[in-house]
Amino acid sequence: MTMLTDESSTSGKTTYLQYRYVIAALILIANFSIGLNWYSIAPVLPLAIKSFNITAASASLLVALPLLIKSAIGLPGSVVVARFGLRRIFTISWFLLGALALSWMAPNFLTLLLLRLSYGVGAAFMMPALGTLVMQQFPPQERTVINSLNLVIMSLGITISYAVAVPLANLISWRGVLGLFGAFGLLGAVAWFFLGRTQSATQEERIVFTVKDVREVLQNRTILLLLLGDSLVFTLYAALSDWLPTYYYEVRGISLSQASNITGLLSFVGILAVVVGGYLTMKVKEKRLMFIIPGILVALGGFGSFLVSNLAGIYVSVILLGFGAWVYQPILLTLPMELTWMTPNKIAIVWGASMTIAGFGMFVSPVLVGVSRDIFGSFLPGFIISAVPALMLIFTGIFLPSNEIVKNI
Repeated sequence: MTMLTDESSTSGKTTYLQYRYVIAALILIANFSIGLNWYSIAPVLPLAIKSFNITAASASLLVALPLLIKSAIGLPGSVVVARFGLRRIFTISWFLLGALALSWMAPNFLTLLLLRLSYGVGAAFMMPALGTLVMQQFPPQERTVINSLNLVIMSLGITISYAVAVPLANLISWRGVLGLFGAFGLLGAVAWFFLGRTQSATQEERIVFTVKDVREVLQNRTILLLLLGDSLVFTLYAALSDWLPTYYYEVRGISLSQASNITGLLSFVGILAVVVGGYLTMKVKEKRLMFIIPGILVALGGFGSFLVSNLAGIYVSVILLGFGAWVYQPILLTLPMELTWMTPNKIAIVWGASMTIAGFGMFVSPVLVGVSRDIFGSFLPGFIISAVPALMLIFTGIFLPSNEIVKNI
């Protein structure tokens, strides 16, 4: 048992045990696997289109449908986590993620799509559970650190997938690459099966919440602003992450390998941005600036990534977008945990709602860009429609209730 709560004691204090460091390692492995497979199909999407002889709109479903699954399961998934317990949910989710290991033998588009959907279901249940696990296992002063590390390792997974997918595809085939990445999920499943621990069964039975809890969480102004601003940023992020490699390859005349590496800068820069963001979260008193300034960077980099034609400008734009999209993530994850009324099971509602709202936008935007390409012969209409709403992050910072933030962080 990694965290013990002695409800009979008069102190009512929670004791966190040393085993939480093992749990921290397992959480990091989970986030790495999720990141490694999130956009793994994007760098090799032109190869998949050619191999399966499918349209751009159909190919976009390989990334978009798993995100739709995350959206559909996100908030209901937090209820499932609460009812069935973290250990069961993590075990099942790990093996669903690991199903991608079978991608190397996928004979057709439909089979690969089903495997990607399995990944989406696994990630949809695992991500709300991660929020609950962090609140259960780690004292408040450690949560910003573990949240920042989670984001760093997820960004690292995304970065590696962009950097090595095309070179590996030239050696072992593009389907083999997807299978290799998926195998990390199976390794994580085995590690969790033998090493994973949560609260005792008796304690987990107490982790329940009501419709009133859901309403209380989702009606909170701070939570609503955070969810909306972040989801619209990652609606744009999904559209560009999925299609920039193909866009640079087809429209800008950049090699597929270099185009993939440029797009991979979004997550690579995110690693540094998360570290910076974690530090600023603990040091900066005016938390609203942590959303306003990144919102400006997202706007500049987002539009520049597809409107600027010279290579230097493309690099600058992608770096600005990557930094802006990730630097506010530590405070985004930590701020809800520090609200006075927040509990471990309510944080699952927050993370689940985030997946639902963001997941829907992240499903729509890649499909929109693919349809734009098929109908108009251009990616630009889809890119522009995805980019404009991302300006909401600036307004999230402007309208956040500063008295609540200052009081609780």
